[in-house]
Amino acid sequence: MNRTQRQTFIAIAAFSILAAGCSKKNIAAVPPPPPPLSTSHASVTPAAPASPATTVQPAAVAPRYPDAATRARINELLAKIEDAYFDYDKATLRSDALKALEADSTELRDILKDYPDYKLTIEGHCDERGSDEYNMALGDRRAVSAKDYLVQVGIPSAQLNVISYGKQRPVCQDHDEACWQRNRRIHIVAMAKASAS
Repeated sequence: MNRTQRQTFIAIAAFSILAAGCSKKNIAAVPPPPPPLSTSHASVTPAAPASPATTVQPAAVAPRYPDAATRARINELLAKIEDAYFDYDKATLRSDALKALEADSTELRDILKDYPDYKLTIEGHCDERGSDEYNMALGDRRAVSAKDYLVQVGIPSAQLNVISYGKQRPVCQDHDEACWQRNRRIHIVAMAKASAS
């Protein structure tokens, strides 16, 4: 083999080796183009109009404490509900005491159920006879008795607090049965609104 043939042979062999090495590489296939859109009306489906984003309105938060006009009405009702009176050394509601509590308690219940942060205090009172400790306990039993009745009417228990003043806050200072009867009572008042911290 002459020199020219040898060079040609080497060149062909080198080219064959390079071609064989390149043919083993994976070549990514190019995806075919999408089909053309048809211009026929029968095959074209119009896109549905985008629905406007539905805005969810937050539910209005009901007030948990009554406004001034409603508080004024509650105070009118409390003023009309007479003090409920008790027999000597008793914490059981008498019929006249039930009548006093019953008078406007239904309307009061209907108002209070809408304002869970509004609370009432039932004060228990006693006459001057007996020790301070005994009268504090008796006043508490009287207040609890009135609370139990009001809960039965439908006023939420959580909105009724009780406190006993025993014989510390008499409405009458005389030392006779007529005065003592006026001091053996429960009295209902609105609690002051707790201030925000």
